Amino acid sequence: MKVFKLILFLLLIFLIGGSIYFASKDGNYDIKESKVIQAPASLLFNTVNDYKTWEHWGPWKKEDSTMMFTYLKNTVGVGGGYSWDGDFPGNMKTTNAEQDLSIEQDLAIVTPGGERFSKVYWEFTHTKTGEVRVSWRTTGEHTLMDKVYFAFSSMDFDKDMRAMYTSGLEGLASHVRGRMDEHTVTIKGVTEYGGGFYVYKTTSASGSNISSIMGQNYGEILQYMNQHTVSQAGMPFTIYNEMNSNGTVIMSNAIPTQNKVEIEGESTLLSGYIPRTKTVLVTLKGNYTFLGNAWDEGMKYLSQYSLIQSDQKPFEIYTNDPGQFPNPADWITEIYIPIQ
Repeated sequence: MKVFKLILFLLLIFLIGGSIYFASKDGNYDIKESKVIQAPASLLFNTVNDYKTWEHWGPWKKEDSTMMFTYLKNTVGVGGGYSWDGDFPGNMKTTNAEQDLSIEQDLAIVTPGGERFSKVYWEFTHTKTGEVRVSWRTTGEHTLMDKVYFAFSSMDFDKDMRAMYTSGLEGLASHVRGRMDEHTVTIKGVTEYGGGFYVYKTTSASGSNISSIMGQNYGEILQYMNQHTVSQAGMPFTIYNEMNSNGTVIMSNAIPTQNKVEIEGESTLLSGYIPRTKTVLVTLKGNYTFLGNAWDEGMKYLSQYSLIQSDQKPFEIYTNDPGQFPNPADWITEIYIPIQ
């Protein structure tokens, strides 16, 4: 009996000493991973800021396919949140958000060692090359039982979390790129374009530099119009004077005006007029890189219905401003192909 009591006493001493030892060990963690992603900061921010997107790119479901998600009425911004059931149930809620710059969240996860609470931080930083560095960070403190478990198991919490965050950032990049590549082409059929006056500049370009040349031309036109108090009467458009099989074009970049503009002084700009015109209208919703597909669909439509192009040159109108629509999938371009 004395031996049994001694064993119990030693065991109690061991447990008390072990508890003191593990309680005194530093259980704080601060883990951060980053990835440079070629996408608009606002699109990346808005994706992370809405918990309904997380199951599409988050890393947890890859580890636990049984996870089931429950969303609060609000899933976006401060106060938004969601929860999940699975091997490690938990919940997350947004506590602070600064548009396109940062997000702060509270994370709670139920582990075998008890409920673990963490702070989560997101940062979206522009790089010199125009990309965005997305940083995902978590801080917190392990429970006593977690510290005991990590001491006697092969689990490396820091390493596993870094791998999970790396996987999540790669998933975020892939998800956002997929959203940016979404596009639709719609054949609106035969319609009339109302016509009107415009100021334009004609240049040649190739597929590799057409975007930059367009930007320069529109900048020059807008500068002239501002200096001479000429009002813009519509969205910018491009008239294609020649479209060659080698990918080069001769184009006139134009901005509509209320009336005919008499160009003053020495200038490469000219004033033009499009009469009321019968056309085939094709609409692209998506990145300008898919305009070739839209043009191909338009030409197929002409062939299918035996429609013949007129001598008037085709043109495309950029109906919304990319500066106000960060996701290229939301850009809308109208293609007008004049017909006889």
